[in-house]
Amino acid sequence: MYQRKVLICNIILAFTAMGNVLENSDLFFAAKALREAVDGVMRKEGGPFGALIVRHGEIITTGNNQVLLTRDPTAHAEIVAIRRACLLLNRHQLEDCIIYSSCEPCPMCLGAIYWTRFKKLIYSATREDAAKAGFDDSYIYRQIELARDQREIETIYLPVSDSLLPFECWSKWGDKNLY
Repeated sequence: MYQRKVLICNIILAFTAMGNVLENSDLFFAAKALREAVDGVMRKEGGPFGALIVRHGEIITTGNNQVLLTRDPTAHAEIVAIRRACLLLNRHQLEDCIIYSSCEPCPMCLGAIYWTRFKKLIYSATREDAAKAGFDDSYIYRQIELARDQREIETIYLPVSDSLLPFECWSKWGDKNLY
């Protein structure tokens, strides 16, 4: 079984090496995201997920799941790539970029993709495919839809006298960037 998995990984790596034939196409970039996922698995950095960010037909940066490497549960491939791209481009929104992911993003990553305002998201495997491999986010999707008092993790709304102070400070701040 292990040898079969290595063979499949090598086939994916060989396919993505054909980059000059597929240059600047969604298929090419999707294959590169798959390669990021496979490379991360081979290096034992985290789960089998990869992502890359493209702007005007050029790869800005890549990312693979690094949860195990960094011991950071938020170090998903998309988040790693988004953080790198924002630093490289010196901005917090990537509205002129496309993000390619080896798999349909989890709720956290999808939220980050919307916050970042990508113009397009392209992914190769579905969340159902991920669930079959042991990465099942259906629990989180269900929890998000519940009212606070019905969630499994106790969620308490606790307004205190100064709850709105940060918003008041923000609204009075003269030189601010809305996002």
